[in-house]
Amino acid sequence: MGRGLFAGSKIKADRQRFRQKDRLIRRRMKKKSRVGGVLKHDPLRGSHQAKGIVTEKVNIEAKQPNSGLRKAVKINLKGSGNKLTAFAPGDGAISFIDEHDEVLVEGIGGRMGRSYGDLPGVRFKVIKVNGVSLDEMVRGRKEKPVR
Repeated sequence: MGRGLFAGSKIKADRQRFRQKDRLIRRRMKKKSRVGGVLKHDPLRGSHQAKGIVTEKVNIEAKQPNSGLRKAVKINLKGSGNKLTAFAPGDGAISFIDEHDEVLVEGIGGRMGRSYGDLPGVRFKVIKVNGVSLDEMVRGRKEKPVR
């Protein structure tokens, strides 16, 4: 490895060369080379957020050793038509979400796009309901618009 005052180009070249040793990068390249790749299995089709319509409210039991019912919603995505389950974060947040509402969902922040914490099979969370931030509604700063 280059060290010192004028070693920038050497460090950059080494980074490119040793990049293939990284397990995560190798795995990503392998997935991209397959037909369909990651996008085939991603409901959001590679985008960060997606809009959808709420079809039903559900309770999800937490994984061991935790207990409790986590509030979530089943969503039908507008763009791709895929169905997914999204968590409603916040105390009493589920009361602001009704069936047939338009919601914006994003990844929940688990490892490599997988589920997060004690929520089995839930990979997404609701961030907006009818164009208004769910967090703002939970905190009482904004009211849910009537459609």
